[in-house]
Amino acid sequence: MDYTQMCPKYESAVDILGKKWTALLIRVLLAGPRRFKEIKRQIPDMSDRILTERMKELEEHGIVERRVFPEKPVRIEYTLTEKGESLAPVIEAIQNWGEKWL
Repeated sequence: MDYTQMCPKYESAVDILGKKWTALLIRVLLAGPRRFKEIKRQIPDMSDRILTERMKELEEHGIVERRVFPEKPVRIEYTLTEKGESLAPVIEAIQNWGEKWL
């Protein structure tokens, strides 16, 4: 791998994953589909506005899927797509690094 030049794809990946809260959201969703309130419960310091914004961004990037269930009341769940699930080794590597060095 050539580390002497910046790779545009690496830069794009860091732009997505490096946003505050994004990696935490992915980590929460690796455990399975979650509703908004369940995500909020696991990351209580994140505002509703930011949670909504990040979920929309992750949807636009094809990392998260928003599922609407036509029940009463309507149930909405967020789940990782195949693309999102493929981030599991990245999240685990960050977890392992944190456990070793922090």
